[in-house]
Amino acid sequence: MNVKIFTTAVLATLAALGTASAADLPMPAPVYKAPPPPVYNWTGCYVGGGGGYAMWTQNSFVTAGGTPITASQSNGGNGWFGQGQVGCDYQFTAPYFGVQTVIGTFGDFEGGSINGGSSFPGFTGSERESSTWAVGGRAGVLVTPRFLTYVDGGFTQARFDGVNYNFAFAGGGPSGLSLAAQTYNGWFIGSGFEYAFNWLPFPGLFLKTEYRYSQYGGNNGVSVPLTGSVVGIPVTGAALNSQKATQFISTELVWRFNWFGGHF
Repeated sequence: MNVKIFTTAVLATLAALGTASAADLPMPAPVYKAPPPPVYNWTGCYVGGGGGYAMWTQNSFVTAGGTPITASQSNGGNGWFGQGQVGCDYQFTAPYFGVQTVIGTFGDFEGGSINGGSSFPGFTGSERESSTWAVGGRAGVLVTPRFLTYVDGGFTQARFDGVNYNFAFAGGGPSGLSLAAQTYNGWFIGSGFEYAFNWLPFPGLFLKTEYRYSQYGGNNGVSVPLTGSVVGIPVTGAALNSQKATQFISTELVWRFNWFGGHF
């Protein structure tokens, strides 16, 4: 009986010593986990400026009293332009697909000297597209949190300066015939990409590149009266009917003042 009591006392003492020793051991240091990187949200507004290269083409013919009297001819021009843009975007997760999607609206203005020609049988002149503006919307997906691809479309207007025609033969000079400046309504579609510069000291800067196709004049073209006189004979009832199209590639530096989302 005494042996059992002694054995029990020894085991209880050893257990107590073990518990005390474990309590005296230092606690392991907590494992440090870096906080997750901030998630950028494209929701917000922006301004941008840049430029690019453009080409315009037109199919035109002369009418008298609304009836075509010449065959259709193709002309065109090309040149450089500057561009400014403002817009706002909204980012969300697309239902069913789970893709980060960006939609937005924007407006922009382009100005430059897109110089070309306008001609019809017997007459030729220089024509310039001097400015365009557009309003529309875009929709795209984020390939990465900083790289957006998109398509866009909307309404646009183009301003073409007036034309003073010369006779289209050797030694021909001013004909006395002219075409007034005209603003043409149309539509556009385009596509592009936008990339965030997260390594610059100034936050919110993006680079955007876009291709855009615009068409003006609808399916039937726009008739603009031809005015003046040719060899002293006044021109009445004649007009130039034309359908115009423009293609351009532009690159802009964009500053996004993202009041509603995060930042890189």
